[in-house]
Amino acid sequence: MAKIKIYEPDGNSLTYRVRSRYSLRLWSVRNSRVLEWLYKTFASGMLGLHPLWRAIGYNRVERPMVAVENAVKSVMFDCRMCGQCALSSTGMSCPMNCPKSLRNGPCGGVRANGHCEVEPDMPCVWVQAWQGSRNMRDGDAILNVQPAIDQSLRGSSSWLRVTSQAAEARDAANAPAENKG
Repeated sequence: MAKIKIYEPDGNSLTYRVRSRYSLRLWSVRNSRVLEWLYKTFASGMLGLHPLWRAIGYNRVERPMVAVENAVKSVMFDCRMCGQCALSSTGMSCPMNCPKSLRNGPCGGVRANGHCEVEPDMPCVWVQAWQGSRNMRDGDAILNVQPAIDQSLRGSSSWLRVTSQAAEARDAANAPAENKG
C-alpha cells in the first residue's frame, strides 16, 4: 500500500482553499476503506427507511436531507453538492474538487509530484482518488465511466436519489414474473 503524503501548502499558489479542508479531504482518502463500510451501512439503513420516505414523500424529505447531506459531506469531502455523488467509486475523493471538474480521471497536466497543474500546491484530486480506491474493497469501481454532470440535480440529495433508485431496482427484481400464456 502506497503511503499518502500529508498535504502542506507552500504558500506560492493563488489557491483560496482552506488548509483544514485539504487535511480532512486527505484524511477521508486515507481512511477510504472505513468510510466505504460506513457508507454501505448507511445506504442499507436509508434503503430500509424507503417505506417511510415514500410515505412522507421524497419531495418533502428533500430539503432537510440536503441540509444534513451538505453539512456532512462539505466537512468530510469538501463536497460541491453536484447531486450525483461518486465518492464510493472514487476512493472517497470528490472529483468535483478538480478545478477543471473532470469526472473520469486526471487531465494531462498532473505535475510530477502528483499536484494539480491549475493549483500547484493542491494534490491532484484524481491521484488521491486512485490511492483511496486501492484501499477499498470495491476499489475497481474507479474504472467505471461516470456520466456527465446533470446540472439540474445540483444542490439536490444524492442520498435520496440513490435510495429511491435502489428501492425501484429491488422492487423490480422481487416482482413476480408476469404469466406468459
